[in-house]
Amino acid sequence: MSNALRDRTLALAGIFQAAYQVQQLARHGTLDNEQLEIAVHSILNLTPTSTEAVYGGADRLRTGLEQLQRVLVKQQGPAEQELMRYVVALLTLERQSAKRPAMLEEMGRGIRRAQAQAEHFSATHGNVIANLAGIYSDTISTLTPRIMVSGDPAYLGNPDNANRIRALLLAGIRSAVLWRQRGGNHWRLLFGRGTLAREAQHILDGVRPRPS
Repeated sequence: MSNALRDRTLALAGIFQAAYQVQQLARHGTLDNEQLEIAVHSILNLTPTSTEAVYGGADRLRTGLEQLQRVLVKQQGPAEQELMRYVVALLTLERQSAKRPAMLEEMGRGIRRAQAQAEHFSATHGNVIANLAGIYSDTISTLTPRIMVSGDPAYLGNPDNANRIRALLLAGIRSAVLWRQRGGNHWRLLFGRGTLAREAQHILDGVRPRPS
């Protein structure tokens, strides 16, 4: 049971991490390249050996675990409410896409193309990000309700930033798939906030550097 809870918490942290990066990019125009690489890695790794392997290790979900705790446990302000809105929207859209086999096939073909691109360039190369953004636009973005990203028009109107945001949202969908596969659902999120937050803290305690 503890392994299942750990897997669900990591998957949920993956959603929070992607959503948080969307929020930061849209409002402040900032995105750590490592965070983008983690997101792309989670999309391109189609045959992971474990939940942690989707992201390359639990330590690479530190931001998502911290944001999960912040939103689920502490008092929520406008930023936290916005972040939770993105998370819930991603979970909702994933459930819709799961009922559309043709859409899933289209997404799979696009991701395999992006894998081939990443082998020639790099995971965060502009061509790869544009490909992933196109997958999101052609599939998930056609579902309703669409995710309306709020932020500075100067950042949102930048084509490269727009591609990064869509790629990050696709990574959020990937984590939402994993959340469902590991037994996550609406009720676990609604009534199990404390349990998820405690598990997030437990995972963080294991990945944080030990004081010297």
